[in-house]
Amino acid sequence: MTGLAKKRLIIAIDGPAGAGKSTTARALARRLGYLYIDTGAMYRAIACKAISSGINLDNPEEIGRLAADSRIDLVDAAGQLKTLIDGVDVSRAIRDPQVTQVSSIVAAIPAVRRALVARQREIGLAGGVVMEGRDIGTQVFPNAEVKFFLDASVETRSERRFRQDDSRSLNEIRAQIEERDSRDSKRSDSPLERSDDAVYIDSSGLNLDEVIDTMLQTINARR
Repeated sequence: MTGLAKKRLIIAIDGPAGAGKSTTARALARRLGYLYIDTGAMYRAIACKAISSGINLDNPEEIGRLAADSRIDLVDAAGQLKTLIDGVDVSRAIRDPQVTQVSSIVAAIPAVRRALVARQREIGLAGGVVMEGRDIGTQVFPNAEVKFFLDASVETRSERRFRQDDSRSLNEIRAQIEERDSRDSKRSDSPLERSDDAVYIDSSGLNLDEVIDTMLQTINARR
């Protein structure tokens, strides 16, 4: 075996909202025996704490301080990833639709991104991780051994979210995804973009196993 094969890799998966990053990264990490790191959950945790603390969402300085003063941990508990902020399990709370919307606002704040990127690097530095988000391959770990950009059409992403949460109309979900895409791609700090060395995968017509098989082919080739 080569030295690279023995090394526990850092695998970065980036892409827009609803592309299936979380499901894919979780399944890939399980196949490899790696730790799955949901960076989106970290931004959601800050959004959740900001909402519960009654912080003015138009005050980026205060939210930045909150992020810097918060401790976020991602814990693998019997195969289930739990998100803790200051020791409190917020795994369910961060999936609330209001938190989802606020998280994209929070993620656009440079001070928040600096605080969480530092934490993400700390968690992933030892390798053996599958980390997903929107700037993993470009900002968090630009030297990651393997990078993917997972994409899907707006229609596909909207339908996936609708199947997960039918409390909102399909048109409403589509409008929110398009708004999220615009906000993520236009933000001044670490915008959503594909790294030049990332393998592009359009999952619109693929099932989960097909996406995982495609990724494993690349990973094995890199090894």
